[in-house]
Amino acid sequence: MKRIVLTISLALGSYCAAAADLDASALKANSQREVIEQAAEVIQARYVDPAMGRKVADAIRKEAKSDAFKRDSEPEAFAQALTMELRKLSGDGHFRINYSAQPVPLPDARTADQYEEDDDSWAGPAVNHGFESVRRIDDNIGYLDLRVFAPPRVAADMLQSAMTLLAQSKVLIIDLRNNGGGDSGMDMLMAAYLLDKPAEMSAIYDRPSNQLTRTTTPVWVPGRRFGGTKPVYVLISHKTFSAAEAFAYDLQAMKRITVVGEASGGGAHPYERRRLTDHFLIKLPEMRSINPITGTDWQGVGVKPDVPTPPDQALDKALELAHAALAKEATSAGKSTH
Repeated sequence: MKRIVLTISLALGSYCAAAADLDASALKANSQREVIEQAAEVIQARYVDPAMGRKVADAIRKEAKSDAFKRDSEPEAFAQALTMELRKLSGDGHFRINYSAQPVPLPDARTADQYEEDDDSWAGPAVNHGFESVRRIDDNIGYLDLRVFAPPRVAADMLQSAMTLLAQSKVLIIDLRNNGGGDSGMDMLMAAYLLDKPAEMSAIYDRPSNQLTRTTTPVWVPGRRFGGTKPVYVLISHKTFSAAEAFAYDLQAMKRITVVGEASGGGAHPYERRRLTDHFLIKLPEMRSINPITGTDWQGVGVKPDVPTPPDQALDKALELAHAALAKEATSAGKSTH
């Protein structure tokens, strides 16, 4: 009798465990559908391209019904899988789904940028606020290797120091081959060091508000300017993205710089972070860049180099161009003295 009871108990226990697993799976599937539905709703309402927004929203709703992400049961894996799907559907590399182990607070209209990432997580002291190398090369050629555009509030003093050291150089090389972007304020501040007077950069069109905001480089900068006449070579690669592309694109349109390398990543849609559920956020591209000279941007196509060069050879090519420019200047100076 005891064996029968024990057998029945084990059977019931196995059944209950299986039922619990099924319930857990169902809950995970329901949670995924909730995240996807919320994402679809906000994408359709706010994505910078309305037609593409509807297309993406419809596509992920269909995928939610078919439990296309069922295999990605872990939250981080699901966030990554949905991110890649949104990018594939839209061609927009600024899309990202983030999972937060801590509950995401509800939006508060009184608090601006409450979902912004902590600066230290991507542009803090651990990466020296993006300043990888500042040095002078032979023949008085300045070199700046910048890996991220940190917010001016945390790195303007470092930019001032770097540009003051480089201002005396006859030629400047700015290496953005490993720069994935960052803060547009740093983009415009750095551009100002290469100009003699303020210049209009790409405007930002915001779809939700239907407003266009024009942007201009600062009138004054701390420290010394490199100035608006000496040669500047900017190195880019497919890793160059977002704000780093804006810097290269806008100054290239002004014919202020020579771009060397390969086409950049093609991300011209600034984003906002928005809450989807208690534990998921979306980086949603709601804006587009519009250059005042070209009337367009680099979305999906990247910044096209003036001197196409494999990325690993771009510095050598820029040095070759710099030495040629210096030799030409020396020849012209010699002729003017006779």
